[in-house]
Amino acid sequence: MLNRREFAHGLAGTAALLAAKQSALAASTMQETTKPLLQLQQEFMDLRFGMFLHLNMATFEQREWGDPKASPKLFNPAHLDTDQWAQAARSAGMAYGCLTTKHHDGFCLWPTKTTSPSVKDATFTHDIVESYANSFRKHGLKVCLYFSILDLRAQIWSYQVTPKKIALIKAQLSELLTNYGEITAIIFDGWNAGWSRITYDQIPFREIYDHVKSHQPNCLVADHNAGQYPGSALCYTDIKQYEQHAGQKISSDSIIPSESGTTLQSQWFWKQSYPTEQLKSADTIVNDWLVPFNRQHCNLLINVAPNRDGRFDQNAVERLAEVGRTWKDRAPAPKLAPSVSITTPNLAFARPSFASRNTEGIGPDLANDNSYSTYWIADDNETSGWIEIVFDQPTAFNTISIVEPRFDNEYGVDSRITSYSVESWQNNQWNTIASGQTPLVFQLDRFQPVTAERVRLTIKGSTKPPGIAEFGIYNEPIGR
Repeated sequence: MLNRREFAHGLAGTAALLAAKQSALAASTMQETTKPLLQLQQEFMDLRFGMFLHLNMATFEQREWGDPKASPKLFNPAHLDTDQWAQAARSAGMAYGCLTTKHHDGFCLWPTKTTSPSVKDATFTHDIVESYANSFRKHGLKVCLYFSILDLRAQIWSYQVTPKKIALIKAQLSELLTNYGEITAIIFDGWNAGWSRITYDQIPFREIYDHVKSHQPNCLVADHNAGQYPGSALCYTDIKQYEQHAGQKISSDSIIPSESGTTLQSQWFWKQSYPTEQLKSADTIVNDWLVPFNRQHCNLLINVAPNRDGRFDQNAVERLAEVGRTWKDRAPAPKLAPSVSITTPNLAFARPSFASRNTEGIGPDLANDNSYSTYWIADDNETSGWIEIVFDQPTAFNTISIVEPRFDNEYGVDSRITSYSVESWQNNQWNTIASGQTPLVFQLDRFQPVTAERVRLTIKGSTKPPGIAEFGIYNEPIGR
C-alpha cells in the first residue's frame, strides 16, 4: 500500500505526464493547422473589403490623438452597440473589421492586467474588444485588431525604449491573442514611422513578429510602414499597408498583398460635426477605390467612427447600406504569386563598404545607411559601377534587397539599370548568387543560404550613371 507521500508523488508524476502529453498534442495540432503564408495572404485578399473602427479616448476629446494626461473616466460609450457596427459592415458587403485596441495615447479597450490604463479604469467598464469580436463573429465577419507601438502614457517613444517596456508590449499582445479567439490580422502603427521614430532596432521587429506567431501562427502581421519603404515590396509586414488618407498610393505595378486604409468621414475619430457632415460617396468608395484596388491585390479598409454613445451616426449607417447596393462587381480576388519578404535586421547596415566611386561626397556608405533619402551613384561619365560590403567574420545570409533611387526627382522615375548581379567572395573567388535585368523599384531576391565575408553588387546601365539608394543583406528564417 502507498503511503500519503508516495501517493502524492504518484499524482504529481501523472499530472506532469498528462501536462506534457497535452502540451505535445497542442504543439502537434498547431503545427498541423498552421497555414503557409501565401495561403493566409490569399485568404485575406479574398475578404476584399473591411471596416476600420477608431474608438478610443480621442472620441471624447475632439482630437485625433488622445491626450495622454486625460482621465480614463472620460471614456464612456454608454450605449455601445457592436451588433450595429457588424450589421452596418454586412450591409456594405464588408467581410472583416479592425478595432483600435490601443491608440497612440496608450489607453486600452480591454481590461488589461498590465500597468496601462484601460476600460477597467473608465466610466464605461465593459470589455470593448470582447464585445466587438463576439458581434463580428456572430454576423460572419473576420476579426482583426489594431495596436499602436507608440504609447505616450507608458512613455514608449524614440530613445525611451527599455526591456521592461518591450515586455509590456508583449504582455498586452499576449492578452489580445489569447483571450479573444482567432485573430485574422494584427495591424501595428506608430513603429518605424518618420513621425514616431521608434525603429526596428529599438523594438526589434522579428522579436515581436515571432511573439505574435507563437500565440497565433495564422495571424497575419501588418505594419503601417509604407512611408518608410518605397515601391511594391513586403518589408517588415505580411500585408503592405497604405494609409490612403495620408496620401499613400498603391503603385500601378503592385503584385504583393496590400491594404489601403481611408475614412468614410473626414478624420479617423468621431467629431461633433459628423452627424451632418458630407461623407465619401458610395460611387467613390466602390468605383474609384474598392473595385480597382481589389484588381491590384489590395483590400479596402474604410474607417467608420463610432460616436460617443458607441454607435454609428444614422448618416453613416445609410451610406454603408448604399455602398452595398452600389457594389455589384464582386469578382473573386485575383490569385497572388509568392512574394519575397524581409523581417530581419539589415546585416549590411553601417558595415564597412567600398565602391567604384568614392569622390565628391558620393561614398558607398550612402547605400547601406538604412535611409532611402540618400543614394550612391556611379561616376558622371560611367554607366556601370559596384558596391562591396565587408563583414568582420563569415556571415550567413539568403536574401538581398536592391533599391534604386527612382523616387528622387533629380535621378528620375525611370530605371537607369539594365542588369545587376550579386556576388559573394568564397574560396578566393567571386561567385554569383543573384542576378537580373532591370530591377523593380524595390528588388528582393531570395537564394540558398550563403556564408561569406564580402558581398559585391555590380550594376550596369546604358546612357546615364546608375545609382543605389540601399543595398540590403538579410538572413531570413527558412520556411517562413
